[in-house]
Amino acid sequence: MSVEVSVIATSSLGDRSYLASDGTVGIVVDPQRDIDRVMYLAGEKGVRITHVVETHIHNDYVSGGLELARLTGAHYLVAAADEVGFDRMPVSDGDQVPISDTLRIRAVATPGHTFHHLSYVLDEATDGDWRPGGVFTGGSLLFGTTGRTDLLGKEHAHELAHHQHASARRLADLLPDGAQVWPTHGFGSFCSASQADAPESTIGREKQANPVLRLAADQFATETLAGLDAYPAYYAHMGVGNVAGPAPVDLTPVTRADAAQLRDRMAAGQWVVDLRHRTAYAASHLAGTVSLGLDGPMSTWLGWLIDWGLPITLLAETPEQVASAQRELVRIGIDRPAAQATGQLEQWATDPAQLRELRMADFPALAAAGAGNPPAGLPAPDVVLDVRMTYEWRAGHVDGAVHVPLPDLPRRLADVPPGMVWVHCGSGYRATAAASLLANAGREVVVIDDKFGNAEAAGVAMADKP
Repeated sequence: MSVEVSVIATSSLGDRSYLASDGTVGIVVDPQRDIDRVMYLAGEKGVRITHVVETHIHNDYVSGGLELARLTGAHYLVAAADEVGFDRMPVSDGDQVPISDTLRIRAVATPGHTFHHLSYVLDEATDGDWRPGGVFTGGSLLFGTTGRTDLLGKEHAHELAHHQHASARRLADLLPDGAQVWPTHGFGSFCSASQADAPESTIGREKQANPVLRLAADQFATETLAGLDAYPAYYAHMGVGNVAGPAPVDLTPVTRADAAQLRDRMAAGQWVVDLRHRTAYAASHLAGTVSLGLDGPMSTWLGWLIDWGLPITLLAETPEQVASAQRELVRIGIDRPAAQATGQLEQWATDPAQLRELRMADFPALAAAGAGNPPAGLPAPDVVLDVRMTYEWRAGHVDGAVHVPLPDLPRRLADVPPGMVWVHCGSGYRATAAASLLANAGREVVVIDDKFGNAEAAGVAMADKP
């Protein structure tokens, strides 16, 4: 196609948005809330945005579609069957929307991820004929998987799984094998049943690789639902906000807090989040803070762990890092952190005694400790705590470990047996977050900052798989 489709990735949430254009006008599909990225890209390409399209009411992020349409004067396409609190261009199955003389989109009903989900076929006029170049599939047909079907409630999950199967088959029958597939989910988002198995794909490839196009409907529904794990608690607030119509974002700097104010905020039960890398946090940090570094999916875990609406203060080395965190947080509806503090760690404490260290180890150290020879300076574990998700635990875990998924830990701290805790996850990011929560509750803890795939080779005893 002469039409250009640009990907706008939001890796922290595992999603993609798209800008498709003929070089003059363009459409934006499933934009994130921080729309300045989209407008910059369109300006860089000299493209006027005339249409903004939503494949569905999103559950994993706050949409920027309404504000983008307002600022650009674009038509805002949302499924007619979705009841929303704002003006939009209602779209239904079979509707054709001209974008330019050579570009149009066609709406295809693809329920499954939601009841009113739409996919959009992108057609280009060539020699007087309209030819499909690809399809924006949102949370329907993904790369090697599909969108999950339980986000509207477990009572709908089985019915929606059957809808998802039929929708995928419909797209496969409707489009040629060479048509590109452009999904929104599948790149780390908990909105997908499993993660993408490729960086790009076509209808033909999906026919070969995707279980939804290889399995019968009942088997697909059974296997898909059996594989679903928990999803972030903040999802409960996303759909509601998207239906009502999200407000514009404010990414201006938030107020600064001094050391005394940081102490008072923590004393009041507020969260003070350290955005530095976990190794810097381990070397020295302000007692009472929570480690959620910007190098990982900070917003996902923060939004999942906190009580919604609790004030949040951000700590970082530079104002630019705080600005990055603000951008991440507005995408999930945390609009204005209560405060920020940047600069040197010592500036965040009213007394040097408030600074703490966090001990770190690796799986060889755990194996040595299990053999009765813990490395110097590391106390032997009384408890090995695994904070990975349930699907990860089921795939393999350390023999004798205690399992408390990180999202459950704030309310299950009492379930962690007494004694010295060595905590691990899949890489160290979640383990450090968990260790900070445990330390704040008065526990002695060591972080296993290592990839779980290294455990067995290091000599750590693994539990027999069922």
